Amino acid sequence: MQAGTEPARSTIRIRTMNFRTRIKICGLTRPEDLEAAVAAGADAIGLVFYPRSPRFIAPEQAATLLAGVPPFVTAVGLFVNATPDEVEAVVRAAPVSLLQFHGDESVEDCVAIAQRVNRPFLRAVRIGADMTAADLLKCEQQYRAASTLFSGLLLDALVDGYGGGGKVFDWSLIPKELAPRVVLSGGLSAQNATEAVLQVRPRAVDVSSGVEQAKGIKDPARIRAFIAAVREADATTSE
Repeated sequence: MQAGTEPARSTIRIRTMNFRTRIKICGLTRPEDLEAAVAAGADAIGLVFYPRSPRFIAPEQAATLLAGVPPFVTAVGLFVNATPDEVEAVVRAAPVSLLQFHGDESVEDCVAIAQRVNRPFLRAVRIGADMTAADLLKCEQQYRAASTLFSGLLLDALVDGYGGGGKVFDWSLIPKELAPRVVLSGGLSAQNATEAVLQVRPRAVDVSSGVEQAKGIKDPARIRAFIAAVREADATTSE
């Protein structure tokens, strides 16, 4: 055995055992829902700045809500086909730290807006029946080559509208080499979160309708149950 081999092997083992799937609770509209998400252990919270969404929150309301976000909890702003001026106005009013483009924006649109407001961004990809693993890899390569502000892909189900439909897509479409870098979304709940994490092994998961009493109104018990289900998968993968 060469010198240094065993320490390297031990380091790999420690990283595997300590891995923790990041969790984002999206579509928050009320302070009590933010408090419930943070108290349950969410790593990120999502605010929807798409006026047609039932989870829409105005920038001024978002600013008040974000005042209650503690350190090391990421505030994500979700946009759908917004103009650069609209995104800049939101960022000026509400200090979101990560952008999520969930509409029909091009690579160039995403990069230009992210550069203008100096924020990293996620690109949502809606997975339909004709999507392939090669398509997803190509998509990520395009965005990663286009900007250092690109943080990763968020994979969601293709539904009418732009997300929040509570539909699950075929997780087997996600390439194994891409999975550790993606945010998994689409129809997740406490009932399937453990299975989703065990099968996909994503970097993070994103839930909205799966932890709601009604659209835009979160259920603290469902938030806790969802996070517990993800942690159950983490514990299993660490064994």
